[in-house]
Amino acid sequence: MLKEAELILIRRKLHQIPELALAEYQTQKLLLAEISKLPQDYLEVRTVQELPTAIFVRVRGSNPEKTIGYRADMDALPVDEQLRSSFISQIDGQMHACGHDFHMTVALGVLSHLSEHQPRNNFVFFFQPGEESQNGGKLAYDAGLFSGDFRPDEFFALHVNPALPAGTIGCNAGTLFAGTTEVNVDFHGTSGHAAFPHQANDMIVAASQFITQAQTIVSRNVNPTEGGVLSFGKMTAGTIRNVIAGEVRLEGTIRGFTQPMIELIGHRLKEVAAGIAVSFNAEVNVTLNQGGYLPVVNDPHTTAAFISFMQNNSTIQFTQTKAAMTGEDFGYLLAQIPGTMFWLGVGPTSSLHSATFNPNEAALQKGVTAFTKFIENYEEINQ
Repeated sequence: MLKEAELILIRRKLHQIPELALAEYQTQKLLLAEISKLPQDYLEVRTVQELPTAIFVRVRGSNPEKTIGYRADMDALPVDEQLRSSFISQIDGQMHACGHDFHMTVALGVLSHLSEHQPRNNFVFFFQPGEESQNGGKLAYDAGLFSGDFRPDEFFALHVNPALPAGTIGCNAGTLFAGTTEVNVDFHGTSGHAAFPHQANDMIVAASQFITQAQTIVSRNVNPTEGGVLSFGKMTAGTIRNVIAGEVRLEGTIRGFTQPMIELIGHRLKEVAAGIAVSFNAEVNVTLNQGGYLPVVNDPHTTAAFISFMQNNSTIQFTQTKAAMTGEDFGYLLAQIPGTMFWLGVGPTSSLHSATFNPNEAALQKGVTAFTKFIENYEEINQ
């Protein structure tokens, strides 16, 4: 089994080669090299044309009744790292600012344990590309890559959490992460000279009214006990101060803890856009793209077993967590295959996706140990 010093070294190697969604070629090469060092008696390693940077590793069980899946995402973010260390990112403008280097390393640690201690059930490890922006989980599932011996009956995954102390396990029954939908809104009017506004159709004014009205959707259409988010982070409009803009583009996000809530917000957004189009005699087009970023809804059975074990094991620090508005494409896989996602504390450090995100490496061994202990117990109680 990989020792703590080895886990730290692997994590640092991965941290130096952060690659963006669906371009994780160096990352895949490093992972395959590490996997090849493990005992191969029970392992079957597979790469596929349909998702070239993905890795599937099947662990053959001794007396299998089911197949347990474990997913670790591989991609990084277009963030320029601001930390200074001996293992800083070697790729300009790219960084593992979401902790996927930790996710992969913990998965390798668990895999190394199972390669030496054959489990009773089969396992499938899915090293997944494209979580941050290309919904790699959905791509894999829709391509039929989880079939035959590589079809899990249950799926598990973790995400690092800077708000929890290093090594602390966090989880909750029900929704762990929100679902997310990208929103693009395009306004088409008529440009003109700023001195003659009556001869133009100002889309900056139309877009401003749209944004103001859109903010009433959450406050007046969403049940306050359920919660939802509608935020616009980007507006593109105009070319110069004395020309009225005839074109505007807004880009934003919808987030909700349930799929019906996300769909409600999207539906109301289109209705508001239709009203603005009439009011300003303009064309307003709303485009919604959710892809695979469904709410991460934990399965009652697997999650009850997970929480019970973590709570009752005195060697593991566990905390019940609340649902978070962050998004994760593991939600798509959990909508197809029951399972559980949980947090691994890596704090204290700055927030996820920040240029100074610096997770505590003491969490690596603790994460591996906690999950391998759970698996041993889980197989025992399910015999």
